[in-house]
Amino acid sequence: MTDLVIRTLDESSAHLFDALPDPLGLAEKHRRTRFRPDWQRVALRAGRVVARAAWWGRPEDTEPFLIDWFDVADGERDAGAALLRTAPWRVDEIDLDVPTGWRESATLRAAVDARTAAARTAGYEPLVERFLYRWTRDRGLPERPGRLRFTAEPDDAVFDALLRRIHSVTLDAHALRAVAEGGVEQAAREELEVFRWFPSPREWWQVASTPEGEPVGIHIPAHNPSGPCVGFIGVVPEQRGHGYAFDLLAECTHFLVERGAEFVAGATDRGNVPMAAHFARAGYPVTRERLNFWARR
Repeated sequence: MTDLVIRTLDESSAHLFDALPDPLGLAEKHRRTRFRPDWQRVALRAGRVVARAAWWGRPEDTEPFLIDWFDVADGERDAGAALLRTAPWRVDEIDLDVPTGWRESATLRAAVDARTAAARTAGYEPLVERFLYRWTRDRGLPERPGRLRFTAEPDDAVFDALLRRIHSVTLDAHALRAVAEGGVEQAAREELEVFRWFPSPREWWQVASTPEGEPVGIHIPAHNPSGPCVGFIGVVPEQRGHGYAFDLLAECTHFLVERGAEFVAGATDRGNVPMAAHFARAGYPVTRERLNFWARR
């Protein structure tokens, strides 16, 4: 087998990134994503592209945030692993977005298995599978139940305290990973870092409470670099069982639409059955699925 050549792209070589079959439909998924050529890498064998990866972050970021596109050709698991291992940036996370129902297609399942094997070889382990949602105006706005009060809260300490309570009992795999590493303090801190990372205004963060003033949870209407999204929905443990997460999701959707959103993206873990049901009730269809990998410590 001929030697592998790995290169980081630039404007003159950016076309190489498209020289690989796309069985998972990542080009369509990422048609609104802006990748920097100098954060894209390819592996070539005998002049043919056999693996590619794109690291992603905000335009103003000096380092990428995660790997948002990863592909390998048939039989090139080790090339894909080498592409990730030799990168000048070491990020914690790989997001591999795949078509819905991919397990029912032998072709798609083989493609996913190949990329999973390459990611594992490079030191990344599967963390969670997620549903990706996209609400559009033709779906109609979900009705606001009117049971809660929503207020802006300028004090980050209030959100930190509520996040600690929310993550003390959680189904969210990312939060569980953080809790296992550093307790609810780390889980809350990492969540707040993501909130601050969003380019949308800090004033959008909202606390939900009952008419009597009892805290229920928080919702974070946000924009990521690809557009408006549900940044976070969380209910404190003692208020669960009343379906309040739907109230927060409905409010979050209305909030973004009132500020001009034509669509709203969302996501939840595949195993979070209650939240998946709330997304369905609010008119959010599943548009893709995501396999999330986390760097082995």
